[in-house]
Order: sequence, then C-alpha cells, then structure tokens
Amino acid sequence: MGNSTSAIEEKVIVLDCGSQYTQLIARRIRELGVYSEILPWDTPYEEIAQQSPKGIVISGGPSSVREEDSPTVPEDVLSGKVPVLGICYGMQLIAHMLGGVVKKGPFAEYGKATVNVTDPNADIFYGVSSPLQVWMSHWDYVEQPPKGFKVAARSESGMIASIYNDDLNVWALQFHPEVWHTQQGSKILENFLFKICKCKGLWDLEGWIDMMTKQIKETVGQDKVICGLSGGVDSTVAAVLTHKAIGDNLECIFVDNGLLRMNEAQEVLKVYEDLHLKVHAVDAREEFLSALKGVTDPERKRKIIGEIFIRVFEKKANEIGGAKWLLQGTVYPDVIESGKKGKDAAVIKSHHNVGGLPEEMDLKVLEPLRDLFKDEVRRIGAMLDVPEVILKRHPFPGPGLAVRCLGEITPERLDTLRKADKIFLEEIRKEGLYDEIWQAFCVLLPVKTVGVMGDVRTYAEIVGLRAVSSQDGMTADWVKLPMELLDRVSRRICNEVPGANRVVYDVTSKPPSTIEWE
Repeated sequence: MGNSTSAIEEKVIVLDCGSQYTQLIARRIRELGVYSEILPWDTPYEEIAQQSPKGIVISGGPSSVREEDSPTVPEDVLSGKVPVLGICYGMQLIAHMLGGVVKKGPFAEYGKATVNVTDPNADIFYGVSSPLQVWMSHWDYVEQPPKGFKVAARSESGMIASIYNDDLNVWALQFHPEVWHTQQGSKILENFLFKICKCKGLWDLEGWIDMMTKQIKETVGQDKVICGLSGGVDSTVAAVLTHKAIGDNLECIFVDNGLLRMNEAQEVLKVYEDLHLKVHAVDAREEFLSALKGVTDPERKRKIIGEIFIRVFEKKANEIGGAKWLLQGTVYPDVIESGKKGKDAAVIKSHHNVGGLPEEMDLKVLEPLRDLFKDEVRRIGAMLDVPEVILKRHPFPGPGLAVRCLGEITPERLDTLRKADKIFLEEIRKEGLYDEIWQAFCVLLPVKTVGVMGDVRTYAEIVGLRAVSSQDGMTADWVKLPMELLDRVSRRICNEVPGANRVVYDVTSKPPSTIEWE
C-alpha cells in the first residue's frame, strides 16, 4: 500500500537523531492538530522537500556534535526555506553547523531545571510566563550562538537554553518541550506550529477515516482481502475500517495459535460475530507449539510465529480462494521500534506484523493504520462504533504468551501462565483499576525456587507481575499498585496455580526497559 498520508494538507517532519523522545515529539504535534512524520536524520533533503513540510523538527539524541560521525542533517534544512525547531541535540547541531561554539559543560543538566525567558519578543515564547520548569537531558552546551542568532532563554545556571534567528526562521531549545515535565511545553510547540510555521491545525481523524476508506477502495479495487484478527484493538479497527471500504470482499481469519489467554478464542469470536465480520476460525495450536518446542531465544520465537502465521494465512486464503491482500493492524510504534533506515537506527525488537514476515509471501500487505499512534487508533475505533470491550482492552503482543513465557514453551508452562494472568487481571478489575492501566500481565520465568506449602518443600517457577501506565507505549511508568492488591494476587497465584511458588513485581519504567520482557 502506498503512502497513506499523501492527501494530508499540512505536515511537520521530525528528523530523528536518536532521542528516546522522538516519537513523543511527533505525537504531541499531532495532538495539537498537525500531522507529523518521523524520518531518519540522514534523509536527503530532496526527499524531505517532496513532502512540502510546513516545518521541520530536529530531535534530541545521545551523541555529541564534537564527535566524528555524529548525526547531522542536510545543509539545506537550515537554509531558511522551511521553519526549523531544534530540540536538545538538535539545538547543538544547529549551532555547530552554522558556526557557533559547542562545548562539553562543566556539569551535566539532567531532569528538572528552571529556565528564564530573556527575550519575551521571541515568537517561540509568545504567551509563555517566565521562569518555567523544564526537562533537561544534556552535557554539551552552546557556549556561543552562530552569527545572527539571538539568545531567547537561559537556565538558572546561566547556560543558553534557547536561541533563534528570525531571518533564517530557525529556532532551538536546549530543553524538551514534548515531555510532560516541561511546564508550558505544549504552548511552546503551539507557537512553533501556528505562529512560526503558520499551520492551520488540519489533522482531523474523521477526515482521515474518509481519506483512508477512499484510499483502501482505490488500492484494493475488487480484490479480496484476508485479515488476521487477534482480538486486539489494532487488528479489529483495521478490519472494521476495511470492511467499511470494501464490504464483503474482506474475509477475516482468527488463528488460535495455542498462545492465547484463558478462554480468549471463544470470547473474541463472539465479539466479531456481533460486529458482523465474516470470520474463519483456524485451530493451529499443534502446529505452532510443535515449531516452538525447545526454542528459548525471543527473536527466534517471534520469527517462527511470524512465519507460521503467514503460512497458515496463505493456506486458509487458498481454501477461501481469490485473496490477494493480507490486512494487518501495524501501527506507528511498531514501525519505529522495528527499525528505520538511517545509520544509527537500532532494532529494539521485531514485531510479528513488521519484522516477522517471511521474505517470500503470496499475499500483498495492506497496513492502513501504520501511520497512527495507539491513542489515535482507539479514537478511530470509537468513531467506527467498535465496542469498548475491544477498545479498552490492554495491548497484547502479536506472538502472544510466547514472549511472556520466558524460556522453553510447553503446554504445562503456558497453562501456569494463563491461570496466573487470569488471577492478576481479575483482581485489577475488582479494584477498579483496569481502565487506568495501559497494560497489565504476568510473565513466567524459567527460574525455579524453593518454597514451602503445607509443610512440604516445593521447587517451582517464578511469576512476574507487570503493570504500566503510558500514553502510547513509547514510554511507560510502572504502576504503584496497592500493597493489599499485590498481596491478594500473590496469595491466590501461589495457592491456586500449580507450577508457581513465588511472585515478584516489576518496578522498572520504559526506558530503560521495554514493556514486554521479551
């Protein structure tokens, strides 16, 4: 499927220099009503210019402009043709490229800091009160701005916190306006988008539905489409959207891969029946579990599952006959985390619907949601009348329990994990916390510990509990669950679940960890 954003009237490009916050920048811009797209820092300017961006943001990153081979951007980006905002590393890069002086500071500035606006006439700070609390994350600093640049703000320590050049239409901030910790960060981004870039705020999800429905019709024509339904938000919204576009030419397949949660297959199929989707249920449990026997490496698990998943699809598609397209619920974080082009692009993990596809495949891929963040997908689902039981469901990985059952996968270990997971979610729902949590689940660790139950020595595995809060899955904080809740969950798992005799709670945020354990 071609570029799904070709019909978008205004766009801001975010050039990724490796910051953990790059996706957050793009998401904040969209929240303000302007479509944003992330490109690698080494994208040729001709490719950037083809998209006619209203503005360009240069992200932060872990590198130093004083190092060889550090990320840089095409010189034409700073030629004044398009308004530019540099954030953190982006500010240092702008100063470095245009003749300023960047040095390593006598100390680092990490975390909360206070910034004083020294030039209230700077458009970037229009309507922003001073001083303001911001979020810093840097060691290098701009000692001397390039010729023609003015200083707009300084940190409490006296370091330059913002510079700009009206003539070049280049603006830069040493702090991160995109994170929640920065006061008035949204106002600063608003100023860049609407006062400096002259955007109108045309990014409208209802308009996107109409545009995408039309594009699916044009792309698919009279071809038949096969959709893999998992019961999750992404695949369901993709299916309902595509059904709206092509009606009965969409044939859905639900694969029971033996890696689902307890009673999940029956519950999901009932929902799809209510949505009037044409669904073919395939029992492939034995095929998946046989292929995964003895496999412990998480990447191998994902590749195996992706391979079999597509083969099962192809077989069923041949039985149905005439299918030419495979519809997938790939979303933007999947695309980002599965690696982008660019010399510094790092693959965090392969996703079953991005990196796990076999090289040879009989079906073309249709991914209408690939440019959307998770919260945007949920909002579109609501507009398409997808029930809340799906829309409010916690994210579930494509490879299912395979990436939560660490180590070797066996029917017995999966059974242990399913029972523990069911207890954890039951207790969270009883506490009224399910809708407040982004994702909660159990993992089963391939580590046995000694326990005592009824004066009898036990030797069983550990269940890890994970609960995180997040906006879009790109960053996440662990949830401070009530101690009484954790106590109930631990007691129930140890008492009711064979194969487990110890429960631990994961208190790590993302970053440095990912949400899933594998």
